[in-house]
Amino acid sequence: MTAAAGGLSVTVTAKVLRIDWAMGDGNTVTCTKPGTPYTESAGKSDSPDCGHRYTRVGNYTITATSTWAVEWVANTGETGTIPNTTRTSTTTARIGELQVVN
Repeated sequence: MTAAAGGLSVTVTAKVLRIDWAMGDGNTVTCTKPGTPYTESAGKSDSPDCGHRYTRVGNYTITATSTWAVEWVANTGETGTIPNTTRTSTTTARIGELQVVN
C-alpha cells in the first residue's frame, strides 16, 4: 500500500509470518504456510502442513492470532520496519458429528 501527501510517499508491505490457532479443545496449531487446498483425491487424510482433527462433538471457540512483519520505504530513501505486530480474531464452530474409519 502506498500513501502520499505533500510530495512524500511511503509504501508499506506487510507479510504474515505465522498464524497460531487455539482450537478450543486444548490444542494449538501453528501455521507458517498458507496451507494446502483440499482436493478430492486427498480423501480423509490429514493436512500435510497445517491442520487439526477434533475428537469430540461439541461447540468450540477458535482463536487465530496472526503475526505480521511490516516494512516501509519512503520516496526520500528512508526505510524501516515496524516490530512484529499481531492481530487476533475469534469464532465458534460446532462439531456435530464424528466419523470413525477402520
